[in-house]
Amino acid sequence: MADALTNARHYTLALFDCFAQAGYDVNANVPYLPIVNPPLWELGHTAWFAEWFVLREALSSHPADAQRPSLLTKGDDWFDSNTVPHRSRWNLDLPTPGGVKTYCHEVLDRVLDKLSREPNTDEALYPYRLALAHEDMHGEAFLYTLQTLGLQAPPHLAGGEPLLVAPGEIGFPGGTIQLGCGHDANGFVFDNEKFAHAVHVAPFRMDGALVTNAQYLDFVADGGYDNRQFWSDAGAAWLMRQDRSTPRHWQRQGGDWITLRFGQPTTLAPHEPVRHVSLYEAQAWCAWANRRLPTEAEWEYAALSGHPALRWGQLWEWTASPFEPYPGFAPDRYREYSQPWFGTHQVLRGASFATPARFGSAKFRNFFKPERDDLFCGFRSCAWK
Repeated sequence: MADALTNARHYTLALFDCFAQAGYDVNANVPYLPIVNPPLWELGHTAWFAEWFVLREALSSHPADAQRPSLLTKGDDWFDSNTVPHRSRWNLDLPTPGGVKTYCHEVLDRVLDKLSREPNTDEALYPYRLALAHEDMHGEAFLYTLQTLGLQAPPHLAGGEPLLVAPGEIGFPGGTIQLGCGHDANGFVFDNEKFAHAVHVAPFRMDGALVTNAQYLDFVADGGYDNRQFWSDAGAAWLMRQDRSTPRHWQRQGGDWITLRFGQPTTLAPHEPVRHVSLYEAQAWCAWANRRLPTEAEWEYAALSGHPALRWGQLWEWTASPFEPYPGFAPDRYREYSQPWFGTHQVLRGASFATPARFGSAKFRNFFKPERDDLFCGFRSCAWK
């Protein structure tokens, strides 16, 4: 746990330095976008979150539930995402980048010292695991923010090598599965993964691999973005607002297709999974191909089947399932993690190349608004019958 917490903090600091090299460690230089945070604020927020739950022993994320004061006089006023509106994060009188980094190091040192005295029990380690998962998610968000802003990332983090998987469908016999995690689940799970409940999955056929650039390009070339019949009402409205005719970051250059990968033009690799597509685009491709997205129950069934031809973990995968609570849901200490987003977000499953291996789980439920195409996401499809 100590090694993981240290690794996560060093990773976010290293990615913050990528923003700093472009001058984006100063909030005023960062363009306002609803899908990103100013990097200086986000860095401070990750340290504040660990301080809140570990060092301040907060009973929940409610602003009154911390048992101790912050190391920073205005820490809660600056970095509590529950009370600091998104737009205001560009205008806060934050410490200097050096001051925020010092805060990050101090929090980590104190967290590690406290951890060294904890008993090895799930109850004692819960706040540490929560802080680690939170920082791992923000670390991945830092990486796709670099992509969104067209900034360079460390070469080993660019995820440019395609995962070669034999194309074709896999047939699954179906049956009853335990969707979610049980009461006796060891370690850490988020509240939206609880609790395990029986779900019947009918027999289905699903792609062993993610839909590729070449497959998606066929849809583009066939006028898929101009044909209303392939788009849901919500998807058509989104498309009109975006004035989009290709996936995010695709460009035509002469007779070739290129994509922008961390600000650098890269020839579109035909056999690489298509990435940076919204739920609406995934649904439209499926309608054009007479396919459908898997439900999250189907996805979890397939991922846990151990089938040798199924690979996952290169990109987050859109599913057909809206983000809804499992039976018996109750919010955990991080009260705002799931509950505010039920009914408005869509479930993605799996992981991406930017997700730390320690965070990957076939039961983890990621969730984003259907229009989001900035994260490292793709999709695979199922046959209708």
